[in-house]
Amino acid sequence: MINYFSPVDRALTSRVAFRCDLTEARAAARTLRNFLAAQGLDEESLFACELCLAEAGNNAVEYADAAGRDKPVVAEVSCHASQTELRVTDHTPGFEWPGRLAAPAPDRVRGRGLFIIQSLMDDVRYFSGAGENILLMRKKRTQQQQHRPGGDAPVKIEEAHRQLTECQQTIGNMARELCFRSESLSAIFRCCAELGQTSDLEGFGQRLLGDLLHLTSADWFVLRLIPPKRLQLVVFAASAPALRGHPLALPPMDSPAPSAEVSAALTRGEVPFDARRAQPAAEPLCMAGPDSTGLVHPLLFGETLVGTLAIGQHGAGPGFSKLQLEVIRTFAEFLAIQIAGTRHQEEQVQNRLVAHELEIGRSIQRALLPAPLPQFAGFELAGHWESARQVGGDFYDALPLSDHSLLLVVADVMGKGIPAAMFASITRSLVRALARQSQQPAELLGRLNKLLYAELSAVGMFITAQLVFVDLSRRELIAASAGHCPLLLLSTGSDPVRTLHTTGTPLGILPDMVCRQQTAPLARPGGLLLYTDGLTEALNSAGERFGQKRLMEWLRRHCRLPGRTDQLRDQLAAELTGFRAGAPLRDDQAFLLLTETSAPVGARRRRVRRAKNPNSTFPRQRVARPEPVSVPV
Repeated sequence: MINYFSPVDRALTSRVAFRCDLTEARAAARTLRNFLAAQGLDEESLFACELCLAEAGNNAVEYADAAGRDKPVVAEVSCHASQTELRVTDHTPGFEWPGRLAAPAPDRVRGRGLFIIQSLMDDVRYFSGAGENILLMRKKRTQQQQHRPGGDAPVKIEEAHRQLTECQQTIGNMARELCFRSESLSAIFRCCAELGQTSDLEGFGQRLLGDLLHLTSADWFVLRLIPPKRLQLVVFAASAPALRGHPLALPPMDSPAPSAEVSAALTRGEVPFDARRAQPAAEPLCMAGPDSTGLVHPLLFGETLVGTLAIGQHGAGPGFSKLQLEVIRTFAEFLAIQIAGTRHQEEQVQNRLVAHELEIGRSIQRALLPAPLPQFAGFELAGHWESARQVGGDFYDALPLSDHSLLLVVADVMGKGIPAAMFASITRSLVRALARQSQQPAELLGRLNKLLYAELSAVGMFITAQLVFVDLSRRELIAASAGHCPLLLLSTGSDPVRTLHTTGTPLGILPDMVCRQQTAPLARPGGLLLYTDGLTEALNSAGERFGQKRLMEWLRRHCRLPGRTDQLRDQLAAELTGFRAGAPLRDDQAFLLLTETSAPVGARRRRVRRAKNPNSTFPRQRVARPEPVSVPV
């Protein structure tokens, strides 16, 4: 620093040249402030001059280009009788002074320094040159500043030294507080600008806590967060590897807290910490040092606790001042907001990703349904599937075993969603692998149960299923059920819709299950319907069930044999949708229809003969129906 008298009006001038560095710019502002204080400026003028010098120095550093960074920045003050003049010479590319500035928006950092300078100074001028620019700022001096205090009575040298020392201490304290406030505002402005704009929570936390250590003169910190769906405080960031301790479990609210961090989390309030009075075995913060002191602040977003912030110092220092405590609380609030915002963004991204993956799973599950279904001469198959969620546990399948026989499968895995869909896919694959080993449905169900029992019982799930072996040449079917809905037989007789009840235990309930199967004839013309309980248990907006009785009555009115199977399927699906009348689907639905599409050859011949001779008494052919057979497994 250089002090000299101006030859024009004998103004006392101080000049500081410093490197293009923010730290040196702040130091130069403090040095010049001390010089002005010695010239008798009051506190308000000192604050204005130091803040304007700091802002001008920051701009000179931040906007310097590559060539300008190698040249020093010069800050100069001159104390005249009527005014104080400040000059900052920089080597930036320069800019056009905007004139009178309006207050910048709260979320903007650019323009804030120029606005502060114009607001605090009485006259501001900017001279832009080739490679060098000068910012000239003037502030008028009050009458009290122009006449420095003095007295006629002589003052002893010891008293003068004492007064000078007190003044220097006061000025130093004020300078430090001003610098602290300026740096705190700068850090808060940077934090506000970044708040909500980044998903890098770790980087944001490290920058914020680094500023906090500098502002509060602290030596260490530990940031712990509560992971989603876990009652633990887990270290997210720490100033030293030794402070990265194990997770801390959060006990019930009325339980004693074993450590300061747990206590702050339970009480939702600040908790002081002193390693000299703590038990190292129970207090993880003792790893900061045997003489460490500090406090733990809870991180709260509204009423939600997201973590704790511990910050402290080494040695028996003065502790944190009131201003430093306010800064710690402010930074803790910023951290809590950023953590909650980042987690919300991550949840949204995760939800969109899960929804996309479930939609892919739904497409895959639909693709696993047999399409097209196998068809046989004179018969048609049609199926319908709808899931209450993106994926579900209901499915159907039709496996041709020969040119005149097939195996029909309908199953319902307990529950909905991904677990049910996984077991549905596994069950479908196992049925296809075992289908050609036996044509006895009861035996197939027993083998399925042996293969699936361990996995199903481990997660407390079960599967209901119905298997029907159909021999079209013999017009015979064999059905077995594992706790599933009854099979519906279709015909054109006096009772066109009949139920075939087969009993059995759902798969996954017992390690060794016994299934019974029944044999029944297939009517001429005839058909059958296999379905899951999602049909009969469908609810409308009034809470009324569709029910099996309604299903059978609907089939009696709309099933025409022989007829188009796909039309009957579409009509039944539309009836189920119309019954809900907008109510959400609460359970998966699946059904499989087999119907005769043309009259049997014998029936066509009888119709032709009757047409030729209406009075003919041609006897009807009688088909012997086999007796039901029960086959234990």
